[in-house]
Amino acid sequence: VQLMDSGGGSVQAGGSLRLSCGTSGITFGRYAIGWFRQAPGKEREGVSCISSLDGSTYYVGSVKGRFTISSDNDRNTVYLQMDSLKAEDTGVYYCAVEQFADCSGTGWRADIMDYWGKGTLVTVSS
Repeated sequence: VQLMDSGGGSVQAGGSLRLSCGTSGITFGRYAIGWFRQAPGKEREGVSCISSLDGSTYYVGSVKGRFTISSDNDRNTVYLQMDSLKAEDTGVYYCAVEQFADCSGTGWRADIMDYWGKGTLVTVSS
């Protein structure tokens, strides 16, 4: 399995970015895929995920209403549209996938992810 995350950059507060996670080699039928982020000096945090089973989604509270996760199965790509960005959204964003993962606040955990992208840096200036 390979995950290729991209789309990071530098924006001012209030701006938008769209992250992409291109995937290859995912052959398992049931999985959760999505995003984590890590700010300097902080632990990696689950941001959002989408379930392959039913398309259900999860968002951490701090991004609800601002971020939208989606998947394009034809392109084997997952997107994270990030609007109304805040300085506290700054960090390295990682795409990750886990077979059988529960796409929820309790199930979307960094310690159980099977595969990771290399990360893409998002910098939001206030």
